[in-house]
Amino acid sequence: MIGTVYKSTGSWYSVKAEDGQFYNCRIKGKFRIKGIKSTNPVAVGDKVAFDLETVGDETIGVINDIEERKNYIVRKSVNLSKRTHIIGANIDVAFLLVTLNNPTTFTDFIDRFLVTLEAYQVMPVLLFNKIDSYNEEEIGEVKYLEDLYTNIGYRCLEVSAKEKINIDEVKQLMFGKTSIFSGHSGVGKSTLINVIEPSLDLKTAEISEQHKQGQHTTTFAEMYDLSFDARIIDTPGIKGFGIVNMEKHEVGNYFPEFFQRKGDCKFNNCLHIDEPKCAVKEALENDEIAWSRYKSYVQILEGEEENYRTDIYGS
Repeated sequence: MIGTVYKSTGSWYSVKAEDGQFYNCRIKGKFRIKGIKSTNPVAVGDKVAFDLETVGDETIGVINDIEERKNYIVRKSVNLSKRTHIIGANIDVAFLLVTLNNPTTFTDFIDRFLVTLEAYQVMPVLLFNKIDSYNEEEIGEVKYLEDLYTNIGYRCLEVSAKEKINIDEVKQLMFGKTSIFSGHSGVGKSTLINVIEPSLDLKTAEISEQHKQGQHTTTFAEMYDLSFDARIIDTPGIKGFGIVNMEKHEVGNYFPEFFQRKGDCKFNNCLHIDEPKCAVKEALENDEIAWSRYKSYVQILEGEEENYRTDIYGS
């Protein structure tokens, strides 16, 4: 049988077969020794082949093959630095929810997310959530970030789940597609999804006053069929976004504004650090490239983790 993985709990998978029926499945043992350096060799969104077995009074599925993925989003595993975690597979559009505070989404986190989407050929959309809660100065910061990423070529939308601002625009981007919603815990993913599809009634939680950060409400990634010809993958809140499987000379290719100028550098293998006549550094000095973007690039190049103490402009 062929089906799509809708939920993963680590050892068991909920798979929707082509006839629309769901089956509880487990992985055939060999998947764990195929050299897959991932904490989850089967991910939500994967197309899989499985056989049915009867165990006592229960019928379960055994996954024996994974179809080739169109794409996937991967990050470093939180506790196992040499392993990766696949957030979702076969994705058409990835929404990253961004908030200025409670919690703060810093530019280096945004940039790492975008670099990964560029590398794995997933269309990104930045959703600046909680837009109804900001004062005039904070609105100015949102506009700055919108201009920064729009000028690079990324789609940006101001949204509010509470006031239902631009919800129809988000739904239009989701129509006929499989979407994934990501962001830090507390940015309002579950609340926004509940507004998009109230029947889902996903669990939500308030921001922790003590630490001014979100509380985890989604434990496992899970995909849902929506009422308007769309599918959505809700993911657990992400604190950090480690870049994996990327060579140094490749990183600049996934910054569109760097890649655009790469051909004008003196050296075709320019890393845009200390090389003479570097078009990227020249653009940086001329304020044609944002310093926050260049800082994110250098951090990724040097293998540094995100710096959560930087301000919203990345300075």
